[in-house]
Amino acid sequence: MNHANISIFVPHKGCPNQCSFCNQKSIASTSFVPDGKFVEKECASALENFKGDTSHAQIAFFGGSFTAIDRELMVQLLEAANKYVGKDGFDSIRISTRPDCIDDEILNLLKKYNVRSIELGAQSMNDETLLLNRRGHTSEDVITASKLVKQNGFELGLQMMVGLYGDTREDAFITASKIAELEPDTVRIYPTIVIKDTCLAELYTLGKYLPLTVDEAADICAKLLDFFESRDINVIRLGLHDSETLKSDMIAGPYHPAFRELCESKRIFQRLIIAFTDLPKGDWKVYVAPSMVSKFVGHKKENILRLHKMGYNVRICADEKINGNSFITERGN
Repeated sequence: MNHANISIFVPHKGCPNQCSFCNQKSIASTSFVPDGKFVEKECASALENFKGDTSHAQIAFFGGSFTAIDRELMVQLLEAANKYVGKDGFDSIRISTRPDCIDDEILNLLKKYNVRSIELGAQSMNDETLLLNRRGHTSEDVITASKLVKQNGFELGLQMMVGLYGDTREDAFITASKIAELEPDTVRIYPTIVIKDTCLAELYTLGKYLPLTVDEAADICAKLLDFFESRDINVIRLGLHDSETLKSDMIAGPYHPAFRELCESKRIFQRLIIAFTDLPKGDWKVYVAPSMVSKFVGHKKENILRLHKMGYNVRICADEKINGNSFITERGN
C-alpha cells in the first residue's frame, strides 16, 4: 500500500535563518499562512475525496520550520489537524523542521497531537558547507536532534541536498554516510536550484557558484539512491516538487519534473552495462516488468542510444512474469 500525504504548507514561518539557497515563497509555491480553520477545511475535503485506505495517509506540515513558528499558531494547527486523525480519519501527522528547533519539551507537545513522523533539514553534514550556506546550525545539532527524535519514539526523516555552495561530489557521499549512521526511516534528496532573490543567485551572477547540470545531479543521486536502499533506508523524494512558481523563479540548476525517473534510469543503465560486459555485441532483447519499460529505455531513449554506441542493438520488451528491477537478456531482435 502506497503512503500518501495531505500536504499543508506553512511558508517561511519561524525560520531563524535565510539560507543561501532559500526563497521559501518559491519553494512552497505560496505565501499564504494557514490557520486552524484552513487546516480543518483542507483535511475535511481531503478525507471526503480520498481514494484508498486513509490509514496509510498522514497530514503533513511542510514548507517551513514547523517547531519554530509562533507557539500559539503551531498548537492551533496541530489541534485542527488532530481532529482528522484516528478512527475513520488519517493515520497521523508529519512535520518538517530544523534540527536546532527540537528539544524534549517540543517533542512532548508533538506527541500530544499524534505527530508520528519528524523530518529534519540536515542538508549537509559538513560544518563548513553549513556555514557557507547560512544554515545557522551544525552537524552536531543534526546528530543530537536525530537521537532525541528516535529516543522519543518518532519516525525520523532526514533531508539532504547535493550541489550546495562550497560542496563537492565527495562531500555528498560523506553526508549520506553520516546520515545513514543515524538510521533514519526516510530520506529526501534535493539537488540545489538557484532561485531569484537569494544569496545563491548573487553568487551565481558573480560567477562564484556553478550549479550541477541535470546529468551530474542525476548521476550523484542515482548512486545515493543505491547507497540508502542498500541500507534499507527509504528515499521518499528525489528532486523538488513540480510547480509553476518554482519554474518561474528558478534562474539555474538541475531541475527536472521527472528527476527521480532520470536517477532510476541511470541506475538501470549501470546494471545493463554489467550484464552486457561479457556478452557479444549485436542484437539483443531485454525482458522487463511492464511498469519498468520506460526506466530501462531511459529518458529520451538515452539508455538504448548509449548501448547502441557501444555496439549493442537492444530492444526492451515487457514481460508480465518479471517483477521489480529484474530483467532477462535474450539474443536476437
